[in-house]
Amino acid sequence: MKATSTFGRSHVIAALALGSIGTLMIGLQPLLLGELLAAGRLSMEGVGIVAMGEIVSLGLGVVLGDILQSRVRFRLLMVVAALVAVCMDVATLQAMNDGSLMAVRTLAGFAQGVLVWGAVSLLLRAADPDRLSGLFMLLQTLAQAAIAALLAFTVLPRLGIAGGFVLLAVLTLGVLMLVRWQPERLPAILEEGRDTGFVWSTGPVLLLLIVFGQLCAIGALWAYLEPLGKSVGLDGPGAQWLIAGTLFMQVLGGAFGTLMVRRIPELSMLAMAALVLAAVGLGMHASIPGGAFGFLLLCGVFGFVWLSLTPFQIRLALRLDPSGRVAILIPAMQLLGSACGPLVASQWVVGDLADTVTLVSSVFSLGVVGLVASIRRYTHERAVAV
Repeated sequence: MKATSTFGRSHVIAALALGSIGTLMIGLQPLLLGELLAAGRLSMEGVGIVAMGEIVSLGLGVVLGDILQSRVRFRLLMVVAALVAVCMDVATLQAMNDGSLMAVRTLAGFAQGVLVWGAVSLLLRAADPDRLSGLFMLLQTLAQAAIAALLAFTVLPRLGIAGGFVLLAVLTLGVLMLVRWQPERLPAILEEGRDTGFVWSTGPVLLLLIVFGQLCAIGALWAYLEPLGKSVGLDGPGAQWLIAGTLFMQVLGGAFGTLMVRRIPELSMLAMAALVLAAVGLGMHASIPGGAFGFLLLCGVFGFVWLSLTPFQIRLALRLDPSGRVAILIPAMQLLGSACGPLVASQWVVGDLADTVTLVSSVFSLGVVGLVASIRRYTHERAVAV
């Protein structure tokens, strides 16, 4: 794929900033939903449901952006999406129960999804879109970590949950400042050597199930991380700092994955990661109540493993399907898993106790181990047949 002749560095910077803004809430969900829970405006069961609704609608918002691109000018679409997201952030301040929060945050997810679609569409039209996608993941996580630290250290202690969503709205307004560096309309993507011979087979399906299962395990823990932190004795600020610290460990994990993706076999990495995540869930369950130090260490491991996975998932997808069709579906399966994990976990929450979600996460991870064994057998049989 070649960059279009009119696409330059300013467009890349605008795309990275746009995508980082659009994905902010994904990283801030445990912090902000945890504050809504503490304020009595969201039930423990509602945490998973609201998290799921926003993430699913974000994925659908990406599809919505693709549908609207031929009908609405790109710049106008980004402005409208940003304004809708801002309005929903402000409306969150007036939502006082699970149902109203579900509705408001779902609408916010659609708008955020359109912003993410805009960012991805711009990056696909740049040179080296694969490298830029890796950079995008690291930058969005750094942005989430920095804002989470700002919320935990300054905003939430002084202004409460209202200050958190006002800050999110103000940052989303930053999209309007990026308009001048965005094209009026998206240029066409110039493709080379497009392969049309892809046929679905067992390997790609197993890989997509692995990605889905891994993100179910991760999403189940992530959505409930703050209440879990409080279960081991962390106070409100301590639980908030836990989220920021986990995000920074994700950055280290992403850097590790980028550096080691060509040195560690993909299937070995995916299997090891699944076993580690299963152990993390079991360890967290054993640390409740009172094992704060061990819980903090496990959260660091959890964050590190999380972002180290994507490079290996993408590389394996390209090995199974050089045309890239399976690789394109990886982000969609990640979003779906991130939404499904909290939903399933929410069905096992009893009252204000969230410790059972750690076991749900471990079950997902152990299921992934079985899927990795199946895909290893499939790739071995295919190699022998060749």
